[in-house]
Amino acid sequence: MNNLVCYHCGNTCNNKSNTIKEKFFCCNGCKTVFEIFSENDLTCYYDFDTNPGAIPEEIQGKYDFLDNPKIVEKLIEFNDSNKQVVSLYIPHIHCSSCIWVLENLHKLQKNISTSQVNFPKKTIRISFNSEKTNLKEIVLLLSSIGYEPYISLEDYEVGKKKIDRTLLYQLAIAGFAFGNVMFLSFPEYFDVNEFWLDQYKYVFRWLMLFFSLPVVFYAAKEYFISAYKGLKSNILNIDVPIALGISVLFVRSATEVIFDLGAGFFDSLTGLVFFLLIGKFFQQKTYSFLSFERDFKSYFPIAVTKINSDTSEENTQIYDVEKGDRLLIRNNELIPVDGILINGNATIDYSFVTGESVAVEKESGAKIFAGGKQLNGIIEMEVLKSVSQSYLTQLWSNAIFDEENTSKFKNLTDTISKRFTVFVLSIAAIATLFWLFTDASKALNVFTAVLIIACPCAIALAAPFTLGNLLRILGKKKCYLKNAAVIEKMAKINTIIFDKTGTLTSTKKNEIQYEGKAFSEAEKEVLQNAVRVSNHPLSRMLYDSFDVVNQIELDAFEELVGKGIEAKANGISIKTGSKSFVENSLENAQFETAIHISINDVYFGKYVFKNSYRKYMKRLFSKLKSKYNLSILSGDNEGEKDYLEKKLPSKVQFLFNQKPEDKLEYIKSLQEKGNNVLMIGDGLNDAGALAQSDVGISLSENINVFSPACDAILDANEFKNIATYLELSKKAIKIIKYSFVLSLCYNIIGLYFAVTGQLEPVIAAILMPLSSITIVVFTTIMTTILGRKLKK
Repeated sequence: MNNLVCYHCGNTCNNKSNTIKEKFFCCNGCKTVFEIFSENDLTCYYDFDTNPGAIPEEIQGKYDFLDNPKIVEKLIEFNDSNKQVVSLYIPHIHCSSCIWVLENLHKLQKNISTSQVNFPKKTIRISFNSEKTNLKEIVLLLSSIGYEPYISLEDYEVGKKKIDRTLLYQLAIAGFAFGNVMFLSFPEYFDVNEFWLDQYKYVFRWLMLFFSLPVVFYAAKEYFISAYKGLKSNILNIDVPIALGISVLFVRSATEVIFDLGAGFFDSLTGLVFFLLIGKFFQQKTYSFLSFERDFKSYFPIAVTKINSDTSEENTQIYDVEKGDRLLIRNNELIPVDGILINGNATIDYSFVTGESVAVEKESGAKIFAGGKQLNGIIEMEVLKSVSQSYLTQLWSNAIFDEENTSKFKNLTDTISKRFTVFVLSIAAIATLFWLFTDASKALNVFTAVLIIACPCAIALAAPFTLGNLLRILGKKKCYLKNAAVIEKMAKINTIIFDKTGTLTSTKKNEIQYEGKAFSEAEKEVLQNAVRVSNHPLSRMLYDSFDVVNQIELDAFEELVGKGIEAKANGISIKTGSKSFVENSLENAQFETAIHISINDVYFGKYVFKNSYRKYMKRLFSKLKSKYNLSILSGDNEGEKDYLEKKLPSKVQFLFNQKPEDKLEYIKSLQEKGNNVLMIGDGLNDAGALAQSDVGISLSENINVFSPACDAILDANEFKNIATYLELSKKAIKIIKYSFVLSLCYNIIGLYFAVTGQLEPVIAAILMPLSSITIVVFTTIMTTILGRKLKK
């Protein structure tokens, strides 16, 4: 048999069994893709080869404005050499098939490298090669496959101001219909023998049918759509029993009116939808109120160094940076805003933005973009536009740095919902069959009441509302978690590892003494400017201790993580760092925290640091010792081991002279033994260890070196509360479990009354959203009570 050509990818195969209407597919994957495209009217993709660049007639010329570079510059969020990144708002994103298609755009257009969908916000972030394609072609491609983006030139943050009021409209229609149907049902309720009411009761019944139509086909449509998509994917989601109950009520009621058999159950039908939507509206508003992102933007503790008009330097909060300000970006610091490079040699790593770690060289006058990381020395830049906190949030949450850790409780919720739906459908069927043979008049009411009362919506709400509220509470106490899953991970921690310098020690209260040869003025200038570039805690402390710094430009600079600094200027070569790094062989190693100095390969001396440990360190370790395995990993020598052993519990394990890779390997060895590890470090030398640990917390003083490797950023002033944060995370998980039990108890009691025919559908419709509201209120109150512990 001759090889066939796959209709989707063009590969050859002989698998004729994968055939749809004479179209051959080399594998089930290609066959599935074709089916998705066909179901969503995206088969124009297969015309690209025969009609390359073909543009649908309805959008021809519509996006010609994207040929204007000034407009494109406003829409593009990153633009460097041949790489551009854009975020577009696409209102037509509505299901998992949409996500799959849009995140595989690189298969449709080879010049697209990545595309990432944010489903709740209906946005897509696309990285593409700007030398071989452009934004206009990307937009036309999206439009041609049915996902036309919404682009507003007045608001080039692509539709973020667009407000979806659909739920509000649905609620209004359902409420209006419910009120009128109840009014029209009065003659039926009281069985009034009055001539005119009896004469027009048929008109009233048809009016009730008329009022129910927009309720069923508009207000309740989301339940039908969700149930249909779930069944289509072989998933019994929580909307299946709701949609079934609405359908049964409507069909039965419409049949009674059309064939003049009775008044139907339009009051129950419209009441059901109205109260369901009230519950949904309440949930939406409450979750919006508990939004972590809003607090995260407001409290994000990153600071930058601002150069004032008198050349003095000051630390300033990042959201206070304005257009025209001049910023100092040190080695390994993140560029927080778009700007112009003024001084220095820039070597920028844009992997935080693009995922590609190739460094880009920039010269003075070049435009540099937010999200880049300076890798070579110190630079000065002028700000072009103020910082976007949401953009920094996006960098931290970039999927490139986000491990795919499945949330245990999310899976538990989904599993319970799925099994519960099967259980409910089974109970409804059995109860209906029983009443059909016992009292057929009650069968329909029983069937509908069971489907309504036993919805597991309340179960599904327990985790997001509990964790969402706790995120907000922790954010106000300057503990900023990456996402809700971090709380679940924190609850499972059994091993805690601390870095020493900058974590257990404060960078603000250290005594520094110099022991060695005197420096000449030229040598001192090179030393001062070398440590000025570095972001290591000891370098920052040493730099801050200098009274006057004569700023000069370094000819060369290199910082070796975990070792030290090499710099050169005006013919003077200097090395600072650990004793072994500066190659001092004239004396034995001293057990102390120090920066050693050599100039032109001649050892000069050392700056000795008398560490000032954090005030509540001893108390914190006392709280943690009974529940956790504790370790201290430090790149410093053992100079203060005796002091720490006296201050800290005996069970604490100490490891000194640890390089960054040693810390990472140590954590990995603990994890292989089944430990769940929390690492607390400074976010610079500890980046690898923070990324490897189950939870990585970066402690922040005045300056924070932004690191996507960490799961949380903690203000150094809240160091004393680490034990409390861990305890809160465990109690939050207990609240979720209590909520599950509460919801299940409610459903069991409700099912009893529904199965025995004692519960009318409209009463069930009122009780169901009340159960959801109960769970929301319970979780919110309980987490708020927990949060009060942080205020003590």
